[in-house]
Amino acid sequence: MRTFLTLIAFLTLPALAAAQQPPAQTPPVQTPPSQPAPAPAPAKPPQVEAGKSAATPAYSYDPAGRRDPFVSLVGRGADPGSQAVRPPGLAGLLISEVMVKGVLRDQTGFLVMLRAPDNKTYTVRVGAKLLDGSVKSISQDKVIFSQDVNDPLSLVKQREVPKPVRQGEGRG
Repeated sequence: MRTFLTLIAFLTLPALAAAQQPPAQTPPVQTPPSQPAPAPAPAKPPQVEAGKSAATPAYSYDPAGRRDPFVSLVGRGADPGSQAVRPPGLAGLLISEVMVKGVLRDQTGFLVMLRAPDNKTYTVRVGAKLLDGSVKSISQDKVIFSQDVNDPLSLVKQREVPKPVRQGEGRG
């Protein structure tokens, strides 16, 4: 078996060496002296980025409708909590971030006092918009929020989140 492989190697080496020889060059065609030779166009040097050679072309990813496999999936999507810049005021707060401080009543109905994490207080009515939902209803002892669900696999697009009125330290 070893001799068979050696024989094949000796037979294929000359064929490979002949295939790698450059082709014979033909002599250049001489132009008659009556016509001036055209001047060659000046060659523009290729633009090369730092750290790359001129022989290798720059790589460009074409997604063709697919996601980039080298981009992290963590923290992506339409999760309102992951947004880098939030709108100012009540519209930039999540329902989970606000705390119900108290409920007020006037001639038109109930109002609720919401406290933000930065200790600012907002007085709002039914229908007020937050970052991930709105105030659905207000009663004397609790507020019900309508929260938008951002799970694409969920059949439910909104859910109700009740929050009780926070009792003071002196009350029981």
